[in-house]
Amino acid sequence: MSQKLRELFDNSWFWGFLLLMAAALLAGHISRCSRNRGKIYPDTRGGRWAKMILVMDQIEKNYVDTISYNQVLEKAIPALLQGLDPHSVYLPPTDLVKAEEPLVGNFSGIGIEFNVPNDTAVVINVIPGGPSQRAGLLSGDRIVSVDSRNVAGVGFPQDSLMAILRGPKDSKVNVGIKRNGVAEPIYFDIKRGVIPVHSIDAALMLSPTLGYIKISSFALTTYQEFMLAAFKLREQGMQSLILDLRDNPGGFLDQAYKITNEFLSKGEMVVYMEGRNRPRENFIADGKGALKNIKLYVAINENSASSSEILAGAIQDNDRGTIIGRRSFGKGLVQEPVYFSDSSGIRLTVARFYTPSGRCIQKPYSEDYNYDILERYQRGEMQSADSIKVNDSLKYTTAHGHTVYGGGGIIPDVFVPIDTVGVSDFLIKVNRRSLQMKFSSLFADRHRAELQEITNVEELETLFDKEDIGLQFRLFAASEGIRASQWEWNHSGEILVLQLKGLTGRYSAMKEDAFYHYILKTDNLTDKVLSLEGGTPEEEHMQKTE
Repeated sequence: MSQKLRELFDNSWFWGFLLLMAAALLAGHISRCSRNRGKIYPDTRGGRWAKMILVMDQIEKNYVDTISYNQVLEKAIPALLQGLDPHSVYLPPTDLVKAEEPLVGNFSGIGIEFNVPNDTAVVINVIPGGPSQRAGLLSGDRIVSVDSRNVAGVGFPQDSLMAILRGPKDSKVNVGIKRNGVAEPIYFDIKRGVIPVHSIDAALMLSPTLGYIKISSFALTTYQEFMLAAFKLREQGMQSLILDLRDNPGGFLDQAYKITNEFLSKGEMVVYMEGRNRPRENFIADGKGALKNIKLYVAINENSASSSEILAGAIQDNDRGTIIGRRSFGKGLVQEPVYFSDSSGIRLTVARFYTPSGRCIQKPYSEDYNYDILERYQRGEMQSADSIKVNDSLKYTTAHGHTVYGGGGIIPDVFVPIDTVGVSDFLIKVNRRSLQMKFSSLFADRHRAELQEITNVEELETLFDKEDIGLQFRLFAASEGIRASQWEWNHSGEILVLQLKGLTGRYSAMKEDAFYHYILKTDNLTDKVLSLEGGTPEEEHMQKTE
């Protein structure tokens, strides 16, 4: 093959071009071309795609080799959609299932949560009532084999392990585990079942009146989970709430709308969407929300996208709460799913989202679109609010007259930079090696029975008080070849100890709530909210207004 032909076949737009040809052929639109060289009769049936149909017809009639239309289509569809916008995508059958699992709210598997701290998967949690609990697996078990395949100590990828543990409902998988105190491996035949996927990572009180709820995504069950968590915290005295949407990539619009509706008054707009072939559709609060008297802080960062931005934008434009953190991602496109008979599908952009003030959430398409977050780091936006680019021609006004800016993403009212306090070479090295996870797993092994009975922080602290967990970790890190100077430990030790306590707390009956209780003590955004709770949040707003 000549270099020019090779370049042609490697070009994504060529395959996109062929896709349209193939689609037209499959629809029965075969162009009529003269067999006389150089003379072409236009196809009157192809409309705007006539030229493409003509070319495809020539390929079908005259191309030197047999064409595999399936291969052409599978290569062409992604390229075609990629040329439209950054978020219209084609999903082959396997990718479609993976993409929808976090949103559907369940999948079929064995019902465990695990980490891989040291080249062997360690069970952190056995989901109550799930297949693994019924079979007899325990927290702390190490997975050594799956269907006679060795998966321990051989560098088996975590994603691949997840894939082979999952499977069709009621199918069986044989799992071999190594249990602390038992010499030989134990083997379990586990019948897979439907496992719920939760999108509320944590719900706890940070002070007698300040609650905290972390939402990881907007799935089918998110609203229901959120309301259960919110009512639990209200019973504990919550008057203010940090709704943490940091690193939340979005999900179902209706779930974000329902949660936002809980905070707004009747008639206030949540969001509207509009597209070339989609008339404007407004989403309005019904005034029946149960959380309208809760003081609200919405935490966002550069990885908060889509439905997260809709919620944050609605709260900001209605002056209902304080948006805190860093500028959000800037994804305001409405993707409509289209499913095909071969179990594949596409997500096609059909409209854009707009906040109540009229701001388009979507950031501009550009050649550097995929590197936008990196560019924010490089120009200092993660450290300084003054580095945030704003377009003075895209000024909008909130319900109470505050100025906000469009042009991509939600700019917070209170800016919180990336936290670099406590960072040292020692901290960086142990992070790279995940030594905190390895140590917490070993520590939990020694206290397995105690941890499984612990249901509150006070009991956890009693356990930690028995041992100097910081000293033990320094010795463990040294055994792994990483030693801390006294300055490094003085600088990073407090952060590391809190990380170790949080990771170990995951093995207790408190699970993720224990983890977040400790990790949030190292969070500068939480510190900022606590300081605002003692003062007047309005005085802290950094939004570039008057």
